[in-house]
Amino acid sequence: MLVLVAPGQGAQKPGLLTPWLELPGAADRLAQWSAAIDLDLVHYGTEADADAIRDTAVAQPLLVATALLSAYELLEGEPTAQAPGKAAGVGAFAGHSVGELAAAALAGVLTPVEALRVVRARGTAMAEAAAVSETGMSAVLGGDPEAVTAHLDKLGLTPANRNGAGQIVAAGTVEQLAALAEDRPEATRVRPLQVAGAFHTDHMAGALPAVEAAVADVTPGTPLSRYVSNFDGSVVTSGPEVVRRLVRQVSAPVRWDLCMDTFQELGATALIELCPGGTLTGLAKRALPDVERLALKSPDDLAAARDLLAAHT
Repeated sequence: MLVLVAPGQGAQKPGLLTPWLELPGAADRLAQWSAAIDLDLVHYGTEADADAIRDTAVAQPLLVATALLSAYELLEGEPTAQAPGKAAGVGAFAGHSVGELAAAALAGVLTPVEALRVVRARGTAMAEAAAVSETGMSAVLGGDPEAVTAHLDKLGLTPANRNGAGQIVAAGTVEQLAALAEDRPEATRVRPLQVAGAFHTDHMAGALPAVEAAVADVTPGTPLSRYVSNFDGSVVTSGPEVVRRLVRQVSAPVRWDLCMDTFQELGATALIELCPGGTLTGLAKRALPDVERLALKSPDDLAAARDLLAAHT
């Protein structure tokens, strides 16, 4: 069984769309998406520097668009409930944080334009919420998970991402994160992340009304295959429930550790991470060592990814 996953914020890199624009139809698709959300995805994916694409309002739509573009090349067509194509053979879909919007579109719950409009509103609202106070996130690597979470609680920090494979992401104010850097949990390393706020915490509560408004007119489809939710790692079979969780996830911790547990329970034998791949395959290398993995980083990886897809579906 193959799992198709989409990465979250922080995975973006300058020029990530440049090689994809060489493929037939890619520029036209991106132009249509850009017009639909009033954001020049081609500019931000080819010419913008690291600081420009670090902006949450830009990074989130850019990542979802990149994941979708790479997936449609991999699946050789856009999957829909009426014409599921190769997506129907995928054993499970999942995305990390904002990557859930890409996963929801690939699973047929949202159309690509719906997913991009929602993520445009999500990114803008989360950027505005992050501007209220100086907040951020740091990865805590290693240590005992229970001891790490207890230490974070002592410092007033939230374990916003429980990523498994010895990684918990702490989120809170810059003062709290500075205290963490000075007072690390035993046997850990702390690495600040290039994100602009304390995502998936109560600091994002102010973003919820805008995201709720963005999904108000959406009529969700039924997932083409299993959709694994960040909220608790469970398989969600109802389109409306997927959308409800996408809204709640803005201020709720990401449980990628539980998602990977579910992949294992479902009998996953392979995992493909969509562009810009690398982060989630790295976590799977430690947590799911027996699962074959491939990070889709450029069109050069498509042939190997299609072979893997064919072998495990």
